[in-house]
Amino acid sequence: MRKTELLIPASNLEVLKVAVLYGADAVYIGGEMYGLRAKAKNFSMDDVKEGIRFAHEHGVRVYITANIVAHNGDLGGIREYFRELKSTKPDGLIISDPGVFMIAREECPEIERHISTQANSTNYATYKFWHEQGASRVVAARELSLREIKEIREHIPDDLEIEAFVHGAMCISHSGRCLLSNYFTGQNANKGACTHPCRWKYSVVEETRPGEYLPVYENERGTYIFNSKDLCMIEHMDDLIGAGIDSLKIEGRMKTALYVAAVARTYRKAIDDYKESPEKYFANMDYYRQEISKCTYRQFTTGFYYGKTDEHSQIYDSNTYVKEYTYIGIVQGHNERGYALLEQKNKFLVGETIEVMIPGGENLQVTVKAIEDEDGVSMESAPHPRQMIYVDFGEEIPEGYLLRRKEE
Repeated sequence: MRKTELLIPASNLEVLKVAVLYGADAVYIGGEMYGLRAKAKNFSMDDVKEGIRFAHEHGVRVYITANIVAHNGDLGGIREYFRELKSTKPDGLIISDPGVFMIAREECPEIERHISTQANSTNYATYKFWHEQGASRVVAARELSLREIKEIREHIPDDLEIEAFVHGAMCISHSGRCLLSNYFTGQNANKGACTHPCRWKYSVVEETRPGEYLPVYENERGTYIFNSKDLCMIEHMDDLIGAGIDSLKIEGRMKTALYVAAVARTYRKAIDDYKESPEKYFANMDYYRQEISKCTYRQFTTGFYYGKTDEHSQIYDSNTYVKEYTYIGIVQGHNERGYALLEQKNKFLVGETIEVMIPGGENLQVTVKAIEDEDGVSMESAPHPRQMIYVDFGEEIPEGYLLRRKEE
């Protein structure tokens, strides 16, 4: 059985540390340029250095995205960017553009080069091509079935790794190369500035009958005909590992620390349980379903993994997320009385029950007994986002643990 990596996204340094503590084998991040999430907070070069240092201390690898579809004016800056990245010693670069790949090979040949899903690699001949160019890993196009991935595995060199998305948002376009954003708003999705027009509300009209709506699924709010459900493969670890996938990738470089912790912890346990015993994995299925549903999500689908998708993979009546839990904060330290220091993310009150997410998989219910500001002044509630506060939970909660509250 091949080693199975759990690859988790991180939008900033805080989220990277959460991903590491909650079970990632590797994290992928974006610098301030040349990645496909320009609207994420992303990492300054100092943050990249600190993130890699922290991850490597915990035995976790770090990959940096440079997967834009480059234009002429990008190439000089990309070369300088790779020269600067060399000193931070990332474990890999995620690239889609052949020209960018060539520059990376010239400037930092010692860093692994991974081929992004944006490169649309859908057959084993393409995988072999990238291997001959010096790639160590290819990310499967999202349009591939597990049967096709297994066939690719059988036809490529053993040292060429396959990475595949197993959880998170799906894009309307072939492996994400969307033109809608550029067309509607002038924001180029292929250079990281997607405005997500596939989530917008649309109506369909046949050209010879202007003003007459076609009978599509809709409610009084309209129809969201391009709006895919979110991918979720937590129930299919046997098929993913059996197909020969080396890295199970979570989508979400725009997501919160709470989302990252919940998804990382759940998939970590599922992978480990399956590797220990398939019987243990299937016996714990209710736990995986319950925990993964505590993330913010859009309804779930298995995407293309079991063949062609149909109308059940789309959401026609809404573009909103299901949200069962609210993010409270991360324990950042303690005062002399053992009160937890945290940067409060959402309002909570004295007397409320808060859930502590323990990295190993358990949850601990605690009650807020007291809240104080940084000057020691008592507060009945913490209403201001990003305020630094001390909280008495009746017991000391370790640093780095996440806190959440169930929505009523």
